[in-house]
Amino acid sequence: MFENLTERLSKTLRNISGRGRLTEDNIKDALREVRMALLEADVALPVVRDFIHQVKQKAVGQDVNKSLTPGQEFIKIVQNELTLAMGEVNSELNLATQPPAVLLMAGLQGAGKTTSVAKLATFLKNKQKKKVLMVSADVYRPAAIKQLETLGQAIQVDVFPSQSQQKPLDIAQNALKHAKLHFYDVLIIDTAGRLHVDSDMMTEIKQLHQAINPIETLFVVDAMTGQDAANTAKAFNEALPLTGVILTKVDGDARGGAALSIRHITGKPIKFLGMGEKTDALEPFYPDRIASRILGMGDVISLIEELQSKVDHEKAEKIAAKLKKGDKFDLNDFLDQLKQMRDMGGMTAMLAKLPGVGQLPEQVKSQMDDKITVKMEAMINSMTLKERSNPEIIKGSRKRRIAAGSGTQVQDVNRLLKQFDDMQRMMKKMKGGGMMKMMRNMKGLMGGGMGGFGGLPRR
Repeated sequence: MFENLTERLSKTLRNISGRGRLTEDNIKDALREVRMALLEADVALPVVRDFIHQVKQKAVGQDVNKSLTPGQEFIKIVQNELTLAMGEVNSELNLATQPPAVLLMAGLQGAGKTTSVAKLATFLKNKQKKKVLMVSADVYRPAAIKQLETLGQAIQVDVFPSQSQQKPLDIAQNALKHAKLHFYDVLIIDTAGRLHVDSDMMTEIKQLHQAINPIETLFVVDAMTGQDAANTAKAFNEALPLTGVILTKVDGDARGGAALSIRHITGKPIKFLGMGEKTDALEPFYPDRIASRILGMGDVISLIEELQSKVDHEKAEKIAAKLKKGDKFDLNDFLDQLKQMRDMGGMTAMLAKLPGVGQLPEQVKSQMDDKITVKMEAMINSMTLKERSNPEIIKGSRKRRIAAGSGTQVQDVNRLLKQFDDMQRMMKKMKGGGMMKMMRNMKGLMGGGMGGFGGLPRR
């Protein structure tokens, strides 16, 4: 997300020159570039106008801090305005009510609403230790009820049974009674999506809202529709009292216009980002962290939180104990590390959260492709147990067999063995702990002046 915007702004904002003070003259070109970058990112025109006006007002006449360059001072102002435009702080779900807290999900067809119900249930169950019940009141799409049941089984969250012959209002009321009787903390209601905003759908969902009185009414919208996402959210908000937005398919959106437009156009906060297909691929939305990502400064806090929640600590401890005993780090351990990286969204998603990655040369970025990780896993899976434990025995004929078995070339096997060798040396230095320890060391980045623009200090 935001790849195009980040690339454009990175080049522009570094080049502001001048001494002591930001003036209309030395920010004029930068403002023009920022405006163009936002429009290209499909940010709504009123949002762009307001954003540029606010940045200009705050920048002109601003004294430059002695430890910063004018470019860095300007970046600070742009970062603050980006944060404000997206809502300033993380807006948490409001569950402060007599249980069950009812969450009503609304949105157009194809936005990923039913998947988002399951993702939200997973988040509440795992992160907030809530007892969750899901129910589908979508009686128009034959597969919707079955889809939610299948997702419920996969994530081990209860689903209240419903049928397409029933009325949505009856389904929701029966589910609410059941949730109260069986002491559920949260009830999530999936409603019908439509291909466009129509009056019948709005009447139905208004009646549902009135009868159920949910504490949260969340609008699920596809990030890839850009500023249209904000306009659709506005239309829904005029009919329903929305409390927040879940932005889906963010991982496929290189522009980011929806994230920057929604708050300004609807006045409602983005509460979550859907970052992929998996049921745990839902992130709380932090405007300040996203603003840092847009400006190429990374988001180390989110990365560390993700590592703490998703790294298999048991496996990490086993590797640490193994290395302490003097046993060597082998290809089985390397395969575990690759799988854990994939579970965290892959190398690309992890590196996107590191400062300055956007400014790496293209040939370096191409080495970070997640397809390479998949290839590496295939090659290790093509090895015998003896080869995985003793990589030094992998010579000519063995390399050819591994390459043939994994659909790769011998040079790919050579590359894998070289990368494994580098990793083995690094693990020896760290005496175990693997990825977790490696990432813990990254906390130093946050205070070490490694901002994406040559050392913009943290405030």
